[in-house]
Amino acid sequence: MDNLTIFLIVSIVVSVLAFAFAGWLYSWILRQPSDNKRVAEVGGYIKKGANTFLKKEYTVLIKFCGCAALLILIFLPSPIWSGGSILENLRMALAYIFGTVLSAIAGKIGIMVATIANVKTAEAAQKSGLKASFLAAFRGGSVMGMAVVGSSLLGVALVFWALNDATALLGFSFGASSLALFAKAGGGIFTKTADISADLVGKVELGIPEDDPRNPAVIADNVGDNVGDVAGMGADLFDSNVASMAAALVMAIALGAKTGVDYSAMVFCYAALGLLSSIIGVLSARMGKKGDPTMALNMSTYITTGIYAALTAIATAVFKFDWRIWGAAAVGLFVGVIIGITSDYFTNDNKKPVRYVAKASESGPAFTILSGISYGFLSVLPAMIGIAISALVAYNLCSSIVPGDPTAGMFGISMSAVGMLSIVGMIISNDAYGPIADNARGLVEMGDLGDEALEITDSLDSAGNTVKAVTKGFAISAAGLTIISLLGAFMSEVNEAAGKVVLTGFDIINPTVFFGMLIGAAVPAIFSAMLMLGVDRNAQRMVAEIHRQFREIVGLKEGKKGVIPEYDKCIDIATDGALKELVPAGLISIVVTLAVGFIGGVEAVGGFLAGNIVSGLLLALFMSNSGGLWDNAKKYIEAGGNGGKGSDAHKSAVVGDTVGDPFKDTAGPSINTQITVVSLVASLMASLFLSFSIF
Repeated sequence: MDNLTIFLIVSIVVSVLAFAFAGWLYSWILRQPSDNKRVAEVGGYIKKGANTFLKKEYTVLIKFCGCAALLILIFLPSPIWSGGSILENLRMALAYIFGTVLSAIAGKIGIMVATIANVKTAEAAQKSGLKASFLAAFRGGSVMGMAVVGSSLLGVALVFWALNDATALLGFSFGASSLALFAKAGGGIFTKTADISADLVGKVELGIPEDDPRNPAVIADNVGDNVGDVAGMGADLFDSNVASMAAALVMAIALGAKTGVDYSAMVFCYAALGLLSSIIGVLSARMGKKGDPTMALNMSTYITTGIYAALTAIATAVFKFDWRIWGAAAVGLFVGVIIGITSDYFTNDNKKPVRYVAKASESGPAFTILSGISYGFLSVLPAMIGIAISALVAYNLCSSIVPGDPTAGMFGISMSAVGMLSIVGMIISNDAYGPIADNARGLVEMGDLGDEALEITDSLDSAGNTVKAVTKGFAISAAGLTIISLLGAFMSEVNEAAGKVVLTGFDIINPTVFFGMLIGAAVPAIFSAMLMLGVDRNAQRMVAEIHRQFREIVGLKEGKKGVIPEYDKCIDIATDGALKELVPAGLISIVVTLAVGFIGGVEAVGGFLAGNIVSGLLLALFMSNSGGLWDNAKKYIEAGGNGGKGSDAHKSAVVGDTVGDPFKDTAGPSINTQITVVSLVASLMASLFLSFSIF
């Protein structure tokens, strides 16, 4: 039995183990006590709202994905009338559908678990204290982490084993990416519509608490945490993990054709060991009765990183893999941790930037915005340097495998992306912990579970915000490396379609390449603007609805007993607006990619991808970090700093947070999915761009 077959089997076994572990975690969460009727009632509202939105969103996306699958069947990898085998087109379409289905399941699993774990976390805070409450939230997030990474590894292994076709793998990845793009964009518009509206009317205008049940938008806000930060982020990281493996396997096959060595086995070996390391890391996550939740989350990440580095080194020695490729993966892993640490510096309320912005808020909202934007731009440099160093070192480490051929170097970059995303199971667990803790805090307040429980969930929520900023930085940076390797996959697909070496790189002095680069650089800005304008329009409608309810429902503003807001109206506004706005924003990126390809050909597309990558990474990192900074500056003031709740500084910080909300939870994390989608479209359409273009 060869190494590839061994590690395909190992990948499937580890994936099944991850599902079994997720099932055990889920049953553990279900066994935790919860008997408060008010908490159960509010939790039911949140669960119903999240599932209603997801059902409507998936109904829209089924139509889009059905149309996309039909177009793939007709045109890819070559038009059915060109004389090629229709079986290849059918395999591509089926691989695409399989990718969308698994991505959708990842989001559904996240919603199912998070809307149970939030109730358990809230009641554990009242009955059992910080340690038990933390564990309920973390294990709830871990169910999603195990399920998402298990399904992504299983999906790639099955498609590769069944079809043994690199281009079909790109189709599978495109299915995951296209659904993730719309799920992240739609969920992001929903969650920030509700969050901004609830904050502006509740905190700024009326001075009532964040999760006051009188606020008509409060349930929609908690629903948004699930559909944006759980379902959306789950689909996003599912997509990133699949794309990194697909790019690495495409490059592995291309490199293997030149050297006679099968490098695909290394991809599956390292990916399977990454999931196994995450399982061990989740099991090791512990916190003392008076411990620090942020430290507990970070320590579990560091433990997972160390285990992965050791396991892959042992596997490299035992199976006589190339140490240069292990070095590329190790560099990606190490740089990912460093990027996480730098993101933490700019978003942690114990560090200078957040406290400076909190202090600046005493002088008014203009200074909140100005200082936050400045630190947001500063935060971009370490991550961009990290990605650049990782790509440079990985390329040079592996380029000597086939001297003078860029394929080996690009494979090194793709393995660096696999290394950075190797611990994605732990990253998703940490990320999904955040919205569960946030929901739990709201349930404690709305269920009136007491000040001690509120203090516990506040500390869990604060840790979630800090770690969420770190995981977003990690996800964006990993996507950056993945997309650079997808640029290599694009060149490989072009050369294979041409039957000779057409592309070895892209000369930016070439006007065709420069044409594509300028347009590619503009797309992330246009995409971000469309998403944030969607939030803006939707939030204005919701603010008007909140004002109407406070004006027309007698006794609501005063909190008269028995008077309940019309929560469903706000949920409907957020849902309808998100579904209306998500499709145009997602389509624009795909349409522009196709236009550039058919106008300028493969060289223009190469420039387009390069411009899209650089501009997209910069904007995504800036918006993610500045949004996290504003959020934690607000929370630092609410905890008693710089005047505390109700002060002028607090009102300024809330304004900053409302600007930062669509930055960090709508546009920022959606950009990396947008870049992945256009890169995959370019690779899949390579033969058509080569055959049909104006210039």
